[in-house]
Amino acid sequence: MKVAVVMGSISDIDIVKKTVKVLDDFQVGSEVRVISAHRTPFEAIEFAKNADKNGIEVIIAAAGKAAHLAGVLAGVSTLPVIGLPIKSSTMDGLDSLLSVVQMPKGVPVATVAINGAENAGILAVQMLSIKYDGLKEKLKEYKEQMAREVSEMDKEVVNKLK
Repeated sequence: MKVAVVMGSISDIDIVKKTVKVLDDFQVGSEVRVISAHRTPFEAIEFAKNADKNGIEVIIAAAGKAAHLAGVLAGVSTLPVIGLPIKSSTMDGLDSLLSVVQMPKGVPVATVAINGAENAGILAVQMLSIKYDGLKEKLKEYKEQMAREVSEMDKEVVNKLK
């Protein structure tokens, strides 16, 4: 199982690292690339057209500003594409979010929050868990751990207010 994590610019790497860490934590392989929808559009199209042949099962596309990368990749691939809008402009990432989420009919892109790198990784794992039962168990453990952490925070707050 392998997820492609494609960013539009090397400037997105600090956010993308968080996605890769989630995938690593779930023992999901990843291929990380810098491919621009605007500066290397032909490479983007070739990458998306061949992703399935190259063992990719989900694509995560991280881009800022006029964030068309996810849409370009989704336009030529049948694989699920997750858009990760990056905060990179004076609009605090709203431009990126709208560029990723406002896709035309027939070209869906699942979209996470601005800089929502961890959720992009989790969503990719959830998609893969449909095929790989071992990931379902890891996701259950992950959610149980989150619940335990919240319970601990609750106890801490209650104790501090006594």
